[in-house]
Amino acid sequence: MKKFAYLSILLLISLLIACAGGAEEAAPAAEEVAAPPAPEPVKAVAQMAPTEGNSVEGTVTFEQMEGGIHVSASITGLTPGSHGFHIHENGDCSAPDGTSAGGHFNPAGVDHGGPGSEVKHVGDLGNLVAGDDGTAEYHAMLDYLSLNEGDPNYIVGRGVIIHASEDDLTSQPTGAAGARLACGVIE
Repeated sequence: MKKFAYLSILLLISLLIACAGGAEEAAPAAEEVAAPPAPEPVKAVAQMAPTEGNSVEGTVTFEQMEGGIHVSASITGLTPGSHGFHIHENGDCSAPDGTSAGGHFNPAGVDHGGPGSEVKHVGDLGNLVAGDDGTAEYHAMLDYLSLNEGDPNYIVGRGVIIHASEDDLTSQPTGAAGARLACGVIE
């Protein structure tokens, strides 16, 4: 009987050791099955600086989200009212008047419009509206911009311009938005 008890204990110990060893081997398999972490949101920012003789400045942020690019802007130093707001061809703000940023970003070669227009430049963001204190906030979800390199509507490396006048959303080729008050490069 002692021999049977001794063998039973050895068998039990062997089973416990085998089970423990099996659990260790199963652990890596569980790690392999785990879902990869969610990708970080893609974001680009343009720091707006005043052109010569102006005091307009602020930040424009472009963030990839489900449904498009969320564009948000916080701008100071504007006169009260509407001001044209566009993405321009070149990420160059070296000219004192901002003209080094070139014309509106328009890879399809279509007419100027507004964000809600059927036909518009990729760079047509519409207007910023400044309050009596000269500040403007802008928030829009736009599905025609891209932060994906290689896409024809890719905006990183391009310029953002804030204009002196309201963009009428119809005049060609720029909406009669006037002088350039601030320029920033999308980075």
